[in-house]
Amino acid sequence: MLAFKAFKGAGWLIVSRFVGRIIDFFTLLVLARSLTPDDFGLAALAMSLVLVVDTVLELPVTQALVRLKTIDQRHLDTSFTLSILRSGLIAVIILAAAWPFAALNNDPELMPLVAVLALAPVIKGLYSPAMVHFARDLGFRQTFLLEFCGKVASFVVATTTVLLGGTYWAIAANYVASSTAATIASYVLAPYRPAFSLSRLSDFAGFIGWFSSAQLVSALNWQFDRVLIGAVAGKAVLGRYALVSDVAAIPTQNLIGPAQQSVMAAFARIGSDPERMKFAFLKAVRFVMLIAVPACVGISLTSDLVTDLLLGAKWKDAAPLLTPLALSMIPIPYFQTLYSAGLAVDRPHIIFKLNTIDLCFRLVLISIAFYLFSTTGVSFARVLLSSIMFVFYLMETKLLLQVEIWRQLQNLWQIALAAIVMAIWVLVLRHELAGRAWNDVVELGIVASTGAAAYVGTLLALGVRLIAGGGRLELVNRR
Repeated sequence: MLAFKAFKGAGWLIVSRFVGRIIDFFTLLVLARSLTPDDFGLAALAMSLVLVVDTVLELPVTQALVRLKTIDQRHLDTSFTLSILRSGLIAVIILAAAWPFAALNNDPELMPLVAVLALAPVIKGLYSPAMVHFARDLGFRQTFLLEFCGKVASFVVATTTVLLGGTYWAIAANYVASSTAATIASYVLAPYRPAFSLSRLSDFAGFIGWFSSAQLVSALNWQFDRVLIGAVAGKAVLGRYALVSDVAAIPTQNLIGPAQQSVMAAFARIGSDPERMKFAFLKAVRFVMLIAVPACVGISLTSDLVTDLLLGAKWKDAAPLLTPLALSMIPIPYFQTLYSAGLAVDRPHIIFKLNTIDLCFRLVLISIAFYLFSTTGVSFARVLLSSIMFVFYLMETKLLLQVEIWRQLQNLWQIALAAIVMAIWVLVLRHELAGRAWNDVVELGIVASTGAAAYVGTLLALGVRLIAGGGRLELVNRR
């Protein structure tokens, strides 16, 4: 019953993000065809500073509340107060760093752009803490409505800005409008009267300490390559790399990532039962990898078609970067599920540990690859890095949940084999279609649909079945 309820909640989150991505897709069509790689590069460079500060100072107030057995009004007030303090600190740090950052990159346009982008995380701090009640009950329909409002508002504002000749300001407008609309919607969906209090700080303190440390390292991990490329290679190169990197992350960050809110809430309910946690983790990670693996492999094998359809002909040079970048995202859902499990059982230090290991490898591999092979080298270095980190994810899962590595791999071997069959089919089919000069939409449709059929057919042949109904939801192996 819990698995079914968690899946239902995850379904709302996935639908929410799917609808959001459709809106983002049309926003991207407008922006990519109206702006230049230089515009995207400048925005990506400014965004890197804002995201680093935002991520480092992120406070897991919602996660901290979800894991508690009960919450009262003072918990909500403490959550709101912490968020307001965070917003103020973000504003001070970003505004203080804007001028030195612009001077370091020798681009005066960065200073006002950074200042405007900073509004988004500041406004996000005003979000209604009462939304946590929906997360605790695994009900995420309200989250769907909230994100939908944010995406629609950002699309309208960004499109209007770019049509009025706003250049890279359209990207900033899109980012700020989304946070503003979502924050307003949160009070409509979950009314809350703001009050300042830190009376329940003890329920947040230890959790936030480890989490904030992990976020500091995470921010360096996710932005290091962009900062390095932007500082050395220039805005146009960074613009191409940053945009296709975002496209590569669509399956994991925009589909699997949101569903983890429901997964963590479900984990929090059974965190005191090691056996249930073990089997719940294996179920959850199998579901997310079932979706993420073929999606990432598919994007990688059709990178030229995806780039041309999404971004347009002027982004053609970015397609080779998308091929390895999409593959590098495959292990991320495993980490996301482990992340949820770690927070649910009040072990946030494992996130810090894994992020630190990631950073150590990243600094070496990305730097060497960029020095030797520029952005192409960085893209392939990320594949190697993700493969190394997957081994660490397996080992950390063994330590946290007492699940042997062989059992974890056994849980996924059918998905891996089905993805290999799908990849072979797509490669053969694309070779056969190479000289026919078909429309990209038609070719991508045929390749995607038949590739998906090969993947699903292989899983069925291997005995994998989905059982749903009667409060039960799980993948089973009939053999």
